[in-house]
Amino acid sequence: MEHLLHYVWKYRLYEPASLVTTEGRTVAVIDPGIPNSDAGPDFFNAKARIGETTWAGSVEIHDKASDWSLHHHDTDRAYDGVILHVVGINDADIRRTNGEPIPTLVLPVPDAVRAHIDWLSARDNPIPCLDRIREIDPVHIASWMDALLAERLERKTADTLRLLERYEGDWNEAFYVLLTRCFGFGVNNDAFERLARSLPRRCILKQRASESQVEALLFGQAGMLSEEEGDPYYRLLRREYAFLRHKFDLSPLDESVFKSLRLRPDNFPHVRLAQLAALWYRYDTLFARVIDARSPRELKDLFRVPPSAYWDNHYHFRYASPERAKTIGEGALNILLINAVVPTLFAYGSHEKQPEYQYRATRLLERVPPERNQIVATFARAGIPARDAGDTQALVQLRREYCEKRKCLYCRIGFRLLKRSVNESP
Repeated sequence: MEHLLHYVWKYRLYEPASLVTTEGRTVAVIDPGIPNSDAGPDFFNAKARIGETTWAGSVEIHDKASDWSLHHHDTDRAYDGVILHVVGINDADIRRTNGEPIPTLVLPVPDAVRAHIDWLSARDNPIPCLDRIREIDPVHIASWMDALLAERLERKTADTLRLLERYEGDWNEAFYVLLTRCFGFGVNNDAFERLARSLPRRCILKQRASESQVEALLFGQAGMLSEEEGDPYYRLLRREYAFLRHKFDLSPLDESVFKSLRLRPDNFPHVRLAQLAALWYRYDTLFARVIDARSPRELKDLFRVPPSAYWDNHYHFRYASPERAKTIGEGALNILLINAVVPTLFAYGSHEKQPEYQYRATRLLERVPPERNQIVATFARAGIPARDAGDTQALVQLRREYCEKRKCLYCRIGFRLLKRSVNESP
């Protein structure tokens, strides 16, 4: 209920003439204030005329008036500047720390708002308003897409900077973990990240002179060298890992954390690990090369590294397959740019206060073709086509952070549909 009161207050979805305090004084809202996401009252810099007096200050919103004391606002001086307490139910008198009473307004939520909020947030469809999106002016959709992309980049930047903090400011190590995670290509992301966290990059760097030892570290640490029987190359990697495991005091993962069921052979974890091993065998400072690259083609060329010859006719260790090069495909390269390179560039620019890298990140998204997945296809059928990878990232943000979480109140599409419904109601 409280989030609905916030919403109605913020967007003035009430009848102005219906606003009266519990003491019978009329309330005219001049400015609802600025939402506060930090500690303190819910809205600050609000302005309202209560009775014959105009007040400026903060507004606090609760389901029940008694929540004021329940949340200890009656002893917190930060709430002494509240000029109006907005509630759904008035079940208590509330006061400032000096004992002065605070005007209370029971905010009436129009029936049309309640009805359409229920409709938006309770439908079985994962995207509740899917069949009404075409009612929204494309200008508003475009503006919302820009904001959604910014949100997604900010979230990914925060994730990247947390990695950077974990590795004490070492961008090479943070990028190593981020890129390894991305080689899970969705279904194995978490498993690949666990692998990277369990196998420090320094171990790989010390063995870079030998491609088989780099592979041995990755496959062994992934738990994929546990069986005693295998072909000669498998047995070589197994021997190499036995030595390296002791040398670096490693504890391997269980192979069961990696999923292969219903994956296309090109996306088998063995193939992805072989491709990853090829990268770390070739480059000691891949991060620096990524930061310096200037175009999608230049970036993709960095990742177009063929794995060892063994993988030309293998998808795993169990048996041979028809010969076929296992260089990373174009679609997978685009995914790596979107999910590893772009967040790294954007976070690097933010952390180092060099906005040109953030510009390059967003420009890169504009130059990468749109992703092909169910989320993008669903919105395209509803009238929101994706022109590039920036659009698809915005749509992923919309689906995951608003539609799936039923945050229709905070979605600009939901808001405009709700406002239209309220305006059209009798």
